[in-house]
Amino acid sequence: MLVRIVPAAFDASAELAAFGARKDNAGALVSFIGICRGDGGATAHLELQHYPGFTESEIARLAEEAAQRHQLLDLLVVHRIGVIPAGETIVLVAARAIHRAAAFNAVSELMDALKTEAPIWKRELGPGGARWIEPTASDYAQREAKK
Repeated sequence: MLVRIVPAAFDASAELAAFGARKDNAGALVSFIGICRGDGGATAHLELQHYPGFTESEIARLAEEAAQRHQLLDLLVVHRIGVIPAGETIVLVAARAIHRAAAFNAVSELMDALKTEAPIWKRELGPGGARWIEPTASDYAQREAKK
């Protein structure tokens, strides 16, 4: 399992290719790539802040829980912090499993956990100014439904 917090743009395709090249008994590799939306010009960029050391350990804990619950062979999380312009990659989550259902479920569950539980603070900046982004009630409900 690999969890990385990165302060600059990363190549999700290269990360995924390296993760997919591993030799094991995987019958499935499922991934999710999150991209900073521009919302038709309403969002210039996101600013993601974190608490170094603590954020990595909490994401690793969430990832380990998902890996064990879904009996994954391997799991990859790369999450960007700092200023992220619209259109650039924010996060990559990928899972390798013997069966596809486990990989799909783990990736979906982990993305919900990252959105609601990971200690990352998000601020959206656009022509109208800046605003902090919090998980919504539906984000929490979706997370609870997958526990």
